[in-house]
Amino acid sequence: MWWMMAEGGGHYCSKKTDDICGNVCGQESGRMLSMSRVRCILRGFDFKVLLILFTLIPMCVFGIYVHGQKISYFLRPLWESPPKPFHDIPHYYHENVSMENLCKLHGWGIREYPRRVFDAVLFSNEMDILTIRWKELYPYITQFVLLESNSTFTGFPKPLFFSRYREQFKFVEPRLTYGTVGGRFKRGENPFVEEAYQRVALDQLLKIAGITEDDLLIMSDVDEIPSRHTINLLRWCDEVPQILHLQLKNYLYSFEFLVDNNSWRASVHRYREGETRYAHYRQTDDILADAGWHCSFCFRYISEFIFKMKAYSHYDRVRFSKYLNPERVQKVICKGSDLFDMLPEEYTFKEIIGKMGPIPHSFSGVHLPSFLLENAEKYKFLLPGNCRRESG
Repeated sequence: MWWMMAEGGGHYCSKKTDDICGNVCGQESGRMLSMSRVRCILRGFDFKVLLILFTLIPMCVFGIYVHGQKISYFLRPLWESPPKPFHDIPHYYHENVSMENLCKLHGWGIREYPRRVFDAVLFSNEMDILTIRWKELYPYITQFVLLESNSTFTGFPKPLFFSRYREQFKFVEPRLTYGTVGGRFKRGENPFVEEAYQRVALDQLLKIAGITEDDLLIMSDVDEIPSRHTINLLRWCDEVPQILHLQLKNYLYSFEFLVDNNSWRASVHRYREGETRYAHYRQTDDILADAGWHCSFCFRYISEFIFKMKAYSHYDRVRFSKYLNPERVQKVICKGSDLFDMLPEEYTFKEIIGKMGPIPHSFSGVHLPSFLLENAEKYKFLLPGNCRRESG
């Protein structure tokens, strides 16, 4: 009888099953019972699927960690619309056309005498580009205004480079207003806060330089260089817009790598007491076409590249220490690739895809700053075919 079998210690289970789960009702040891339960639980899983999941998930996590910024930039068109288009003002120039006719072509009148022009910059370490900028603008600038800090935008101490090499700029000394500002050295703070702090200090330095109502003020970074004929046009023509952005040809590393013609942050203002504030963002819809050059990361020494990568407001782009390796930096420069291994910052998939990969080489040296071409041997690193840099 079944109850007698139970009393006698016989093996019996009232659950009728023919699979491995039946063992859990038996008299196996605790270890065997646990193994049976695990086997029972896992029986419903496909081990191939598990293997794929355990391989795929870590790979996805690692891929997002390494390329997350690229992914976010590529998907930018999904959540961010392009900014409002500029109102493009055609730009006319020829050396044999009179200023009166040039102003007329732009729809402006001619003045009896030119406006005074102030060129104001925040300076970090761009010695060569500053020289080319000031040589280009020299004939038409009333006062060169330069502010230097002992701190990078990222809160790290830096030498006062301009002060150290000021002797190289004797040609502007009679027209130079130079000032320094102490950094706040708040590491971890948004770098744009320190940058804004220095721009406010530049407003004060402009007043010391003697800027007055209706003077022209150039607001641009050192490497955003307006052409001299552009500034001459704006100082002679009447009725020019109160604020005018300048469309610059956008170069990277040298004048060999032309990215596009869409650099727009440089601007020229007819100064207004109590209203004009030094800034580096969009301030109007008007932009003058083909007004100069923007040569970003155009340095002579590899050490200068590395310094700027760590110093400027986008230091968060240095995601891995290998980005600062001198050999890698040199290879990236000659290839025309991105120092930060990033995708283009565009607002449509068409533009992003069109700009992916290295920048095509350009072999045109036409319409570049005259001082650069007159001193080609000294500045050959900025000309096509000379991508190798000195270590510094």
